[in-house]
Amino acid sequence: MSRDLLIEIGTEELPPKALKKLSLAFLDGVKNGLAKADLEYAGIKPYASPRRLALLISELAEQTPDKTVERRGPALQAAFGEDGCPTQAALGFARSCGVEVEDLDKLETNKGSWLIFKSQQPGQATSLLIPEIVITALDALPIPKRMRWGNLDSQFVRPVHWAVLLFGNDIIDTEILSVRAGRTTYGHRFHHPEAIEIPAPSEYEVLLESEGKVIADFDRRATTVLAQVESKAMELKGQAVIDPALLEEVAAMVEWPVAVAGQFEKRFLAVPQEALISTMSTNQKYFHLVDQDNKLLPYFITVSNIESRDESKVQAGNERVIRPRFADAEFFWKQDRKQRLDSRLEELKTVVFQQKLGSMFDKTQRVAKLAANIARQLNVESSLAIRAAELSKCDLMTEMVGEFPSLQGIMGRYYAEHDGEDQAVAEAIDQHYRPRFAGDALPDGIISQTVALADRLDTLMGIFAIGQLPTGDKDPYALRRAALGVLRIMIENKIDLDLQQLLTLAAKQFDKKIKADKAVAQVMEFIFDRLRAYYQEQGVRPDVLDAVTALKPARPVDINKRIHAVNSFRKLPEAESLAAANKRSGNILKKVEGKLPKQIKTSLLTEEAEQNLYQVLTELTETVNPLLASSDYEPALQQLASLRAPVDTFFDDVMVMVEDKKLRDNRIALLNQLHGLFLQVADISRLQD
Repeated sequence: MSRDLLIEIGTEELPPKALKKLSLAFLDGVKNGLAKADLEYAGIKPYASPRRLALLISELAEQTPDKTVERRGPALQAAFGEDGCPTQAALGFARSCGVEVEDLDKLETNKGSWLIFKSQQPGQATSLLIPEIVITALDALPIPKRMRWGNLDSQFVRPVHWAVLLFGNDIIDTEILSVRAGRTTYGHRFHHPEAIEIPAPSEYEVLLESEGKVIADFDRRATTVLAQVESKAMELKGQAVIDPALLEEVAAMVEWPVAVAGQFEKRFLAVPQEALISTMSTNQKYFHLVDQDNKLLPYFITVSNIESRDESKVQAGNERVIRPRFADAEFFWKQDRKQRLDSRLEELKTVVFQQKLGSMFDKTQRVAKLAANIARQLNVESSLAIRAAELSKCDLMTEMVGEFPSLQGIMGRYYAEHDGEDQAVAEAIDQHYRPRFAGDALPDGIISQTVALADRLDTLMGIFAIGQLPTGDKDPYALRRAALGVLRIMIENKIDLDLQQLLTLAAKQFDKKIKADKAVAQVMEFIFDRLRAYYQEQGVRPDVLDAVTALKPARPVDINKRIHAVNSFRKLPEAESLAAANKRSGNILKKVEGKLPKQIKTSLLTEEAEQNLYQVLTELTETVNPLLASSDYEPALQQLASLRAPVDTFFDDVMVMVEDKKLRDNRIALLNQLHGLFLQVADISRLQD
């Protein structure tokens, strides 16, 4: 037998940015609890709105299955004497189980035989298990700081006002977070503040919407918001720009969404649109509109949580709120341009980057020197890189960035263009922050890329040098993101430089007291640790990465070539056999004491299999070496795949570790040459089946 179960926790308004995460965590927690209890169900659907977290579990079993419980007793040899009579051990075990010895069963295994007692444990009623499952799931929610309310001991992200625990038509009588569970929920705070009795779990969603004016399904509510916003945009002959994060946040703020359009004075369009967009989305949670050329239009769309009798008042209220914010942005834009960007460089001395590492001014000077070195290696005009690095943080001292911190770099580009700086310099001030987040675009121009690399390498070296490494989920300087950014910029833009050399150069820019040079190896390892996740997203197996990084290459572009080559090689039918052969060769070579013999004497190749391997290996070496010299690893490995047959025959027919030292050394030299040829690409012995 089964019934539907409804769980609902009614609260004060939950934090919008966390609502979806809390809902999914609650879902996972209850799922885990049901699984541990061995409770079967047909499906489970989450609900989440500003004032509730809920789950509807369909066709939940009314009790857990009956279980056979086995209890192991003494071994048979200890349970019975030579006369076959039960010993005290057997009698005592039977007595503890409440049965006679003859009622016990025997367990036969390859490790021995024992007496066992089997009993049937009846299933438990679901209604008795659910309260603990719910409470455990709530306790495990990712809530950074829980709060208490009133004089209660209970703690949650927000005060709890009601709870529903309805199993079929029956209430599960329990207390959740100091609230007695029932069948009563509440609708929209304004449209339907009265109580709503839920007759059955299956009626929950429809009843809340039809009577309570609440769309409880989070995803459907987000879809409703999206449709309404896009419809309003079409009416205004524009296109709404939908930021997924903003859409999710807005959906978490409303229970009954109603999109309302507003407008602002066209004069504000003279302000950089990023500033206007920032205040609309970040401060007001508005969606902005653009034309077909992606230029900002003087309109916005807000999503109200109420169906107003006079929508024009809602519109006017929002227009009244946004106007002073835009006026502030306009003022900052005018004021900031009265002062050249480079005049703010000295002001950076008052801004601490890190106490032990100096000011932002100090950082820009280090970055400039490193960027100049990188530029020279890339045959790029170093003066542009220096200029961009020096100006890269100057906009931090502007009024606009002070008010809208998310605009750093962006405003710097505008001000640099206004000042007549070289376009490459202006772009670098903005783009050196890229990638700002996972999946973000990379800096476009070479100057931007140069400064972006220098900035991240400086941060990594400095913070590691003073010992403030990331721990767990704490990474205040975003070092993981910086490391991945370095790899992406170098690999995807094909900047073929030695990363270890760059880190050494970065270390030299710091005061000798910092001893940054001692952290180079540590930073190198930290950066390469990010490779695993980077290639995993591309479908590359960990063993492929291990095969390449085992050689400790230092050029990310070269590493990328090797990884793709090995990944292709792994899919060949010859790969498994050659990987095993390389592993075997490696094990043999490791056992050799002293220097490995390198010279192969053809006169000592006595077996046909080793003669054949030598001939094929010699011919392949001539073909493959030019490919390896030009880093064409994929065709090189494809050529080396033809070694499978002679290698397999060699190991089948030839004994390497013979007593005759000359023969042994000659065969070891042959294996060394074979192994070394593959090692010019990767240690393929690390490849797994």
